[in-house]
Amino acid sequence: MKHYSTTAASSKNPVKFRIPTAENLVPIRLDIEIDGQRFRDAFTWNPSDPDSEVVVFAKRTVKDLKLPPAFVTQIAQSIQSQLTEFRSFEGQDMYTGERIVPIKLDLRVNHTLIRDQFLWDLNNFESDPEEFARTFCKELGIEDPEVGPAIAVAIREQLYETAIQSVASARETRINKKGRRGSEQFSASKAGGPALDLMKLFGNRSSVIRKRREWDVYEPIVDLLSNEEVDALEAKEERNARA
Repeated sequence: MKHYSTTAASSKNPVKFRIPTAENLVPIRLDIEIDGQRFRDAFTWNPSDPDSEVVVFAKRTVKDLKLPPAFVTQIAQSIQSQLTEFRSFEGQDMYTGERIVPIKLDLRVNHTLIRDQFLWDLNNFESDPEEFARTFCKELGIEDPEVGPAIAVAIREQLYETAIQSVASARETRINKKGRRGSEQFSASKAGGPALDLMKLFGNRSSVIRKRREWDVYEPIVDLLSNEEVDALEAKEERNARA
């Protein structure tokens, strides 16, 4: 898997805050421990869904996983807090322009370890992390059904962080240039995080790119871990979490 192409609409005008993908889904990550029992999960949430769905989801999760009832409140509060933070950026300007940013994957899902790096076009609001993850798993022969969603969430988390940086930089630029002619002309390289000129490098039909000269350096790495290796990693993660 080297190159995925879709049509990117180039614009230097500001857009209202959202995840720069086809579906505006919020990455949610839970890590909750109560009385020595730990629950971790990661998924996406539609910010347009009614808040009443949060408690329904929390109750269903606790029931399905047979967790102690105390987890219902903690799960619901954590999801609601993350949704509230996301919504606090809604309506604010952010800049994408002709911009691509590096996306890095370094995660373990059950027995599967994934490492990869590629470039993502922030100006393509038709990009689809979930479809990318499904194709990634298919081409690399990954059979664990939990890997694809985990990859998609990891991508969305990085895109979310970049979008937040773009909002902050747009706000700072607007303040610094207030009253000056041409204040709306915003340099893509100042929109938060590293940026490259997409048009110069790849033309106008790119969404996810792995540059040819970097194929050997950033070729996807997928390892299947033994039970012993998984146990050792989980023990290390537990120690780090408690440190």
